[in-house]
Amino acid sequence: MIRRRGFVAVDGDERAGLRILIQESDLDPGELAELSELVRRAAGPVNAEDPFSSTDLSHLGMRGWQMPVMLRPPGPVGEPVLDVFRVRRPEDLRAAEQIVIEGFELDGFKPYRPGELFPTALIEQPGVDVFVASHDGVAAGACVSVVDDGVGSHYWVGTSPAFRSRGVGRAVMLGSLAHLVDLPVTLTASKLGRPLYESLGYTVAAPSTWWASAPVTPPR
Repeated sequence: MIRRRGFVAVDGDERAGLRILIQESDLDPGELAELSELVRRAAGPVNAEDPFSSTDLSHLGMRGWQMPVMLRPPGPVGEPVLDVFRVRRPEDLRAAEQIVIEGFELDGFKPYRPGELFPTALIEQPGVDVFVASHDGVAAGACVSVVDDGVGSHYWVGTSPAFRSRGVGRAVMLGSLAHLVDLPVTLTASKLGRPLYESLGYTVAAPSTWWASAPVTPPR
């Protein structure tokens, strides 16, 4: 973990790579130089998110695209039509992990190594919950919700490829929102996911710019 005024980075191995979250709109020259050096010497793939869309990383040979940050105000949600449960057992966490790896085509995490993306300690992490939606008794969708400083967030909302277009994404979102109805909730939406989130009461707050080392195909 590398924490600076303007960014937070997690520097991993050749499989996990380097992930960067820019946290200020005005990186100073020293911060930009350090961030650039981290990218140049990264052991694996690089992904960076700039919610301010103010830091240009194209000089590092990275490609950029935009996805909207969306916000849902506090409010009730409907009941999911599928069974959705909060993960409490390691074996269910492994199922969620594999759904996310498959759903997001995270080929860098293949061959699969249990606990590499979702460590078992995540089950006991305060403010973090992993949810799984099952379809006919089979784990079909998953997501992660985080609550911090009175705001909820969703990450890794994914569906197993075998269960797409069956309402799994909506179900896992409804099930995970049930414990967040009193909080504002945010997420970053892909083009395919945005209509679902809008139907659940999310609206676009701002565009966020994402950068990734090539070759990468941006989310559709």
